[in-house]
Amino acid sequence: MAAARNSREVSAWRPSVPGVTEVFHAHYTEYAYPMHVHEAWTLLIVDDGAVRYDLDRHEHGTPLDTVSLLPPHVPHNGSPATPHGFRKRVLYLDSTRLGDDLIGPAVDSPDLADPVLRLRVGQLHAALAQPGDELEADSRLTLIGGRLRAHLLPRTVTDVPRRDPALARRLRELLDERVVPGVALGEAAALVQAHPAHLVRSFSTAYGIAPHQYLMSRRVGRARQLLLEGRSPAEVAVATGFYDQSHLTRHFRKLVGVPPGRYRDSVR
Repeated sequence: MAAARNSREVSAWRPSVPGVTEVFHAHYTEYAYPMHVHEAWTLLIVDDGAVRYDLDRHEHGTPLDTVSLLPPHVPHNGSPATPHGFRKRVLYLDSTRLGDDLIGPAVDSPDLADPVLRLRVGQLHAALAQPGDELEADSRLTLIGGRLRAHLLPRTVTDVPRRDPALARRLRELLDERVVPGVALGEAAALVQAHPAHLVRSFSTAYGIAPHQYLMSRRVGRARQLLLEGRSPAEVAVATGFYDQSHLTRHFRKLVGVPPGRYRDSVR
């Protein structure tokens, strides 16, 4: 009975990121999907094993370093292609992220052998797993959408960063004004009148750091000052815009090397 339970392990949630209708992680050893459809786009990576599936009456597979993009309303199935099954991570995306013009190309070429894209999708899942990192997730997803379009519509879309220092400066000023409350990518793009993907690329090109990294660096900097005053990590997390203390701890440790509690206790 234990083996039967372990053959189907799933985790699903809806993050606070525009355009993402569901995040779905699963480990199946024997389960096979029948033919079915989704209303949303299915962005799939496989971390262990492989999946065999039929899409539009053609057989496909998911080896490592492959990103699979299955379009909405097109029937497909799925089954393990290895004896030990497969472990997968899936994003379901609505039409605000990927338009109907990609459906035909995605039907023809749903499996994209692109290690960089595969890495970025994995990083996106890591950001989506933690509340408070919505700006990072939104930024990563925006760039992933551009790379997907470049694969499927290579003649009309390029992924070459264009320098726009004035735009980057306006976003930096906006982030400086919103260190504690933060700002969603869509709102920032509307305020500075730029496409979200161009905004993220311009900022990263100008400053060598992504917008979400800049914002977290500013928050950690403020957190250090408050910790030096002897305030508790829980208080500091609220005062500096982090989702909770664990959110503060994760980013503080990444940038400072020690957790905020140990940093405060080291004050002389």
